[in-house]
Amino acid sequence: MSHADEHAGSGEGTRRDFLYYATAGAGVVATGAAVWPLVNQMNPSADVQALASIRVDVSAVEVGTQLTVKYLGKPVFIRRRTPEEIEAARATALEELPDPLSENPNKPDTDASDANRTLDEAGEWLVMVGVCTHLGCVPIGDGAGDFGGWFCPCHGSHYDSAGRIRRGPAPRNLPIPVAMFEDETTIKLG
Repeated sequence: MSHADEHAGSGEGTRRDFLYYATAGAGVVATGAAVWPLVNQMNPSADVQALASIRVDVSAVEVGTQLTVKYLGKPVFIRRRTPEEIEAARATALEELPDPLSENPNKPDTDASDANRTLDEAGEWLVMVGVCTHLGCVPIGDGAGDFGGWFCPCHGSHYDSAGRIRRGPAPRNLPIPVAMFEDETTIKLG
């Protein structure tokens, strides 16, 4: 029996075994160091994380006016509607709407009735992403268009006072973001 055979059977490692393990360990560490930046670059940047949710003070928004804020790179319309706007929106039958679905993450699995699109029970506060669902233009508000809501000047889509598409090439209603009242004068988006 040779010296190597005798040593291998005793369970003790050789210098060669140590070099194999040390090289493999260094390779794993080097691979991890090379792969980590590639994986880490897929995480959201600090500016995106900072905008994950914002708080908007709506104490100065008068009835019949709207505030536009930027959230996640898009305009968000926060409108405090008049009783006339609420009444007109609630009088519209779902059968008259090209898109009778809600797409409201605050009230999932609901239709596009006015009560399901507003932030409060009275229907005074309406919060929507201000991007036309046709090709992404920003609609003009304050009673513009034929239905007293918003009008997209790019291709002529008309939205009513609840942000629902009524006429034009836009296929869907203006989307509703995740939003809630934190207190009487603060709306949290996100």
